[in-house]
Amino acid sequence: MSKIDRRALIAVAGLALAAPELGHAQESGKPQDAAAPKPEAKGVTHTLARYVVNARFEDLPETVRREATRTFLNWVGVAIGGSHHETLDVAVSALAPFSGPPQAGLFGRTERFDIMNAAFLNGVSSHIFDYDDTHLKTVIHPAGPVASAILAYAEMHPVSGRDFLNALVLGIETECRIGNAVYPNHYDIGWHITGTAGVFGAAAAAGKLMGLTEQQMVFALGLAASQPVGLRESFGSMNKSFNPGRAAANGLFAAILAAKGFTSSDGMIEAKRGWANTVSTKQDYREITEGLGTRYESLLNTYKPFACGIVMHPAIDAAIQLRDEQHLKPDQIARVDLKVHPLVLELTGKTAPQFGLEGKFSIFHAVAVALVEGAAGEKQFSDRAVRDPVVVALREKVVPVVTPGIAAAQVDMTVTLKDGRTLHRRIEHAIGSVERPMTDAALERKFTDLADGVLPEAQARRVMALCWSLETLGDAADVTRAGVAQA
Repeated sequence: MSKIDRRALIAVAGLALAAPELGHAQESGKPQDAAAPKPEAKGVTHTLARYVVNARFEDLPETVRREATRTFLNWVGVAIGGSHHETLDVAVSALAPFSGPPQAGLFGRTERFDIMNAAFLNGVSSHIFDYDDTHLKTVIHPAGPVASAILAYAEMHPVSGRDFLNALVLGIETECRIGNAVYPNHYDIGWHITGTAGVFGAAAAAGKLMGLTEQQMVFALGLAASQPVGLRESFGSMNKSFNPGRAAANGLFAAILAAKGFTSSDGMIEAKRGWANTVSTKQDYREITEGLGTRYESLLNTYKPFACGIVMHPAIDAAIQLRDEQHLKPDQIARVDLKVHPLVLELTGKTAPQFGLEGKFSIFHAVAVALVEGAAGEKQFSDRAVRDPVVVALREKVVPVVTPGIAAAQVDMTVTLKDGRTLHRRIEHAIGSVERPMTDAALERKFTDLADGVLPEAQARRVMALCWSLETLGDAADVTRAGVAQA
């Protein structure tokens, strides 16, 4: 099979970062009439299940395997980095008295939990910084639900790196295709699509490693459909990272039950009263069934250079560029005007964040801290940063305005200085996008920064090397064993 170029694939798809227009277009090119009867869909769940069950590692293009490896490396790094956040401390303390046998470890920590709770906790850890991978077409964070589920399972039932990587790709394919079918309407209603679609990815990937039959995989997907988790109202709180963690555990739960013959409907995705029709006013089942094995959503995955909501990245990129080029100081700045897409204020419109997690959803804070500190890593979205008097003063000068013609991947920034000069920067594609991807070296620097203070440098480098060599590992769980803290 020939290699697939990520940029060419995006050009064909006509993608723009998280743009609502993507999902509203119908085959006729006209908006869907909500009152018109919808043709009954059949066989969607079975078609997807059949593909997952039969898909072989040998059939994966090299480009897909490579991107999945980068996805895994990035996910392990953010899971290690988030492992000692207050959110994890609270969750570990709350769940420890109820955990079953110590079957699986947690990145960056010494505790061991049963695989269901380990999947949940690693999923929370990997998302708490909002620094994980992003499928820009749907704003799904693909790795959290899938990798958390199957790595926990792999500690109890050893699997090769090849089988693990294949399951990871299939899980990502499953969740993103299902997400494509209902985005953006599903997201607009208020669902957190990483949780609601992620549970399908976790179930499919875990079911693949368990060797489920097609009918069992249909049941696993059906049980996943019965467990949608995550609302956008949770953004800015610990609850947001709960969603991918719970999706991981729920998907693993679904696969385990299905493996023992626990039944579900055969059409839980597409049936009249199934998942897609219940949680969304848009259903495009072609996104799920067409191009299986030839069109890979993994190639559309991206990695964040900034630890916050993806729609703020263009503005942060512009702010850092202007700061560094002009050697700007906060006391020089009179006003910062931004022309932005509606999603920016809808998702990141918090004007006065009080905590670091809230800062991740404040365009005002993100621009101000980028101009003050020249960075937007985890330290810039800490409680310290959002309360810094210099940052607070500058964020009051940030004026974002929703502007027609500005795509979600773009920003138009004008910085007015107190001496009357104006500085301008327009970003078409921020660093970290598919058009300007993070290099392998940049991903390694991100990993190292996240592991700093959590694992010794030599240990972090060992984990990183295992991630890069995932495809050749005899036991994929070697990554977890290398990444836990030493007692």
